[in-house]
Amino acid sequence: MSDCLFHRYRAHVLDVLRRVAPEVGDDVLARVELTPTRDPAHGDMATNAALLASKAARRKPADIAKDLAAALAEIDGVARAEAAGPGFVNLTLDHAVLQSVVPSVLRAGEGFGDSRVGGGERVNVEYVSCNPTGPIHVGHCRGAVVGDALANLLRKAGYAVTKEFYINDAGAQVAALAWAAYWRYLEVIGTTMTEEEYDAVVPGGLQYRGDYLIPIGQALAEAHGTSLAEDGARPAAPERWFDLVKAFAIAQMMAGIREDLELLGVRHDVFTSEAKVLADGVTDRAIGVLETKGLLYEGVLEPPKGKLPDDWEARPQTLFRSTDYGDDVDRPLRKSDGSNTYFANDIGYHLDKVERGDATLIDVLGADHGGYVSRMKAAVSALTDRRVALDVLLCQIVHIVRDGQPVKMSKRAGTFVTLRDLLDEVGRDAVRFTMLTRKSDAQMEFDLDAVVAQTRDNPVFYVQYAHARCRSVLRAAEEMLGAEAVTPVALEAADLASLTADAEVALIRRIASWPRTVEGAAQAHEPHRIAFYLGDLAADFHTLWNRGRDDAALRFLQADEPEATRARLALVAATAMAIRSGLAVLGVEPVEEMR
Repeated sequence: MSDCLFHRYRAHVLDVLRRVAPEVGDDVLARVELTPTRDPAHGDMATNAALLASKAARRKPADIAKDLAAALAEIDGVARAEAAGPGFVNLTLDHAVLQSVVPSVLRAGEGFGDSRVGGGERVNVEYVSCNPTGPIHVGHCRGAVVGDALANLLRKAGYAVTKEFYINDAGAQVAALAWAAYWRYLEVIGTTMTEEEYDAVVPGGLQYRGDYLIPIGQALAEAHGTSLAEDGARPAAPERWFDLVKAFAIAQMMAGIREDLELLGVRHDVFTSEAKVLADGVTDRAIGVLETKGLLYEGVLEPPKGKLPDDWEARPQTLFRSTDYGDDVDRPLRKSDGSNTYFANDIGYHLDKVERGDATLIDVLGADHGGYVSRMKAAVSALTDRRVALDVLLCQIVHIVRDGQPVKMSKRAGTFVTLRDLLDEVGRDAVRFTMLTRKSDAQMEFDLDAVVAQTRDNPVFYVQYAHARCRSVLRAAEEMLGAEAVTPVALEAADLASLTADAEVALIRRIASWPRTVEGAAQAHEPHRIAFYLGDLAADFHTLWNRGRDDAALRFLQADEPEATRARLALVAATAMAIRSGLAVLGVEPVEEMR
């Protein structure tokens, strides 16, 4: 695990606080923070310790802050400690302390920022989990990127993570898929029916008409010839073909979905079948658990305002006391005819995950599932006596635009933009990075022109350009000094005392905050923080690069200043390493040079 300055000096803050305010308990100490200052003029770090200790110590925060500052000023590596505002203490570190970050980065490599804060806690991250009834589209894409980056982030922070895809292969949607695939099969073998005639005999009508089903019809014909149809290629009775076609179509669609996700760099550890969960009786077992706890009753719900949900009935139903666990209304688990609601099935699935031993469950869902969050959290709390936490990340819709106008690129899928269309247009790295430049619950416009533009307004380009510039400096140094002189091991030994310019110190300060960023983003379940951090890190590097163009003394390579050159090369190499560490969390490949 790489060294973290914030951990190191927070420990000093806690030691001093215990001496200055011995009345403070462990609950207060746990909430003490040491954060980067917003303005470098105020130092490198700031702590809220005095504010938190005030109540227990029965003293004014400003008075405690003065005592803290006086004691912290004596700590090795602290150049200055000052009380500020209503009770903060600002710390300024010696340059040598900040400079020590650079060799620690070079030693850690891309593992810089790895943390044990997760303590090996088991976390299940479920994402994508779309119906296997069509290709992955842009709506799924955002959740796929958010979930995958979050899982990567949690692993870097020391959690034991399972990446899971829940296959929605039960219910009306996959039944409709089977009928649609069968129609494509009939087309291939030369049906004598028209599509309108077939549509009239399909329960609920033919729902899926996209061209993407044609290959499934062809594959069915290759595997079964005309045996699934009556004479003259007319539809056979469903009991002859339905289960076979449904299973075949689901398998074919899932193969395509997995292939598309692979192109996006998304690989799940576990694929769980909804149909299998139901067949194994997990839902009934979950309902039994809730019943044993006295959390079920027969009742009639009040009609909700506005549009009635699918699970509302004006007749007695089996209801779950979800209001006991923070929900705003009790929820039906069984309808009046005795069949389970969709919510009941989802409770069963979450019990399945709980029984595997996960301590935290994270569901990444579309924004249209917002009304589902409170009931699902209530169910998990009830099943586990509040032992297991469920967090739900909602992903807002993504609008694809070009020249400010909506874009519909897909002919094969019908009315929506497929993931493969988007990847073909701009590439995997641009898609992944851009999807993380906004918080997941904020709506996003994905501008096709902007994400490939080579300007500083394009965050993908801006970060990649910083890495490419780092690599160009190191390649030039290899030509000047020889390859052995610029290896990480060689640069670890560089004398860094010359790295005192404001732009150099700002860059080191930013690099030093990476381990803290990893932990904070992981604990908050906010992978977009990593993209934000990389943008700030790239900005600091570009600033230093531009200062070197204006001031020859700050240029990275100077033949007559070998020690200063080695120091700056070490800083450049550490910057590149920090960028690669961050990009690895996002699942983005760093570029060696820009063309």
